[in-house]
Amino acid sequence: MNETPQQYAQRVVGYLEGKDPVKVLSTTPRELQKLIKGASKKSLDAQPAPDKWSATMILAHMADTEIVYAFRLRLMLGASGVTIQGIDQDAWAVTLEYGKQDPAASVEDFRINRERTLRMLKKLSKPQWDCYGMHTERGKETVRRVVELLAGHDINHLRQIHAILRK
Repeated sequence: MNETPQQYAQRVVGYLEGKDPVKVLSTTPRELQKLIKGASKKSLDAQPAPDKWSATMILAHMADTEIVYAFRLRLMLGASGVTIQGIDQDAWAVTLEYGKQDPAASVEDFRINRERTLRMLKKLSKPQWDCYGMHTERGKETVRRVVELLAGHDINHLRQIHAILRK
């Protein structure tokens, strides 16, 4: 399914279904740790289809995405209205060899960076949640919206990993 950047944003934010995005962000690292605990390398590396990512690849992607979103949030907080560059996740997956990454290390990297993101978010003033960036593909996005996107992104990939590992 090819979707526009706007359709993607609508889809992943829709996964929140009224959930508090910061709470979702805070529970994801623990959920990922539980998901991979006891999973075999074979199951983690299995791709559901030739063009679909394995759990190993998704976990590496999530670790990198946490860095990207944390950086974007800092850019927006430092200079509201800043341009936010989109990324080519498929190019990163190939270049950074997501399929060869250690799933446990990816989860740990994700956890450490997520903790930093959460500490930052908890310190924000009400006006800071309205700081924004101009995403090169999706247009204006506030800090609040980016947090929603990140939480929806978590839910999306947790669902995918659950399906791959059938947990």
